[in-house]
This record gives sequence, structure tokens and C-alpha cells, in this order.
Amino acid sequence: MLNTQSPAYWHTPLHFQWANIPEQSNHTALQLSSGGAVGIINVRGLLSDAAFVAAIDSVLGVALPNAPKQSVYAAEAAIFWLSPDEWMLVCSHARKNELLQRLQAACLGVFAQIVDNSGGLMLLQIQGTAASTFLRHLSPYNIGSLQAGQVVSTVLKKTTVVLHKLADDDYVLLFRRSFADYLWRIFDKTSKPYGYGLSKHWQFAQPDWQRYSA
Repeated sequence: MLNTQSPAYWHTPLHFQWANIPEQSNHTALQLSSGGAVGIINVRGLLSDAAFVAAIDSVLGVALPNAPKQSVYAAEAAIFWLSPDEWMLVCSHARKNELLQRLQAACLGVFAQIVDNSGGLMLLQIQGTAASTFLRHLSPYNIGSLQAGQVVSTVLKKTTVVLHKLADDDYVLLFRRSFADYLWRIFDKTSKPYGYGLSKHWQFAQPDWQRYSA
């Protein structure tokens, strides 16, 4: 029987849009990549609640980010600050269920919410010398002010996204799968002055993100 939960079964929501586009993995101006499945877990709780803080720390081994734009790379997940009481975790899909269960077990009896959003969101990587300019075409946020490691919730045209800057000219976008086709049409049009390369495999250089996308 086919295991539909297996990462090997998973296709990017852009699978059909990209089916007839040749892969190119070294475009210097603009490189778009979306590989296999990743785990996406949302955590809610109060930093003023010592039991919540201790429960999360016992699983992740690091303190949750406590200010806007902050992110933390733990051994098992990238942790993004979304609001004073909400965080997003990006982790390996293969280890997602185990991490989810450990977080939920640690938070038993604690005022907290742990939710698996892996099926509702997708991740896209945008790299290249024109990556920042490309994003400035689409978002009202001051992309140039974003420092490496920072994360913001903003919009690209009419789509809400979580935008994380990994390094100079290297970004990760997280957004609802249902908006994938809408955004891809906009990306395809906006990228015409620069051209783009397309990779159906992740292009992460950082060891942390190589683990999270494994």
C-alpha cells in the first residue's frame, strides 16, 4: 500500500506548474527552489508562564525568541517569532511527528497549543543577486532593512507570507499551499527582467537548513 505520509510521495504544490520547466540550479540573478516536504509546527503560549517556557526548552534545548523578527536555530528546528505568544517551527518532515509528540507531551497540563501545520503551508527558497530587488517589487515591507537571521510576517501582493532571511541574497518564504499557483504566476511575471533558475531540490548551504529539509 502506498504511504501518502512518506516524503517520497509528497509533491510541491507547484508540481504541475513546474513539470515542463527545465531545471537550472546555478542562475546567479534569481534562483527559485522548492524541494521535498518539511515539517511546520506552530506553538502558542505565554513567555510569562514559567511552566510553558520550561516545557518547550526541555524539548528544543533553546529559549524561544522573545522579540519581533528574532529567529533561533535549534538542533531539530528553526524557530521563528510570529507574535508575543506564537512561534513557528520548521523541521525535518521525517522527524516532525516525533517532535510534535514530544512537544505535546511536555505541555500536558500547561496552558499551550501545539499544532501541526505541515499540510497547509509550503516553503520556497529565493536566492541570487536580484533576490532582494525581486522581493521589493512584491512586498510593502522594507526588504533592505531585514538583517540575516531575521523573520517577518508580511504580504506579497495579496498573499500573507512569513519571510525569513537566511543570509545576503538568500530568503525562505512560507505561505499557504492554496496560494501557490497565484504566487507562481506573479513570480514568473516579476522575474522576467532578471531571468531565473528553477530547482526542484533544496539549495540550502547552511548545515542547519540541510538537516531541516532532509
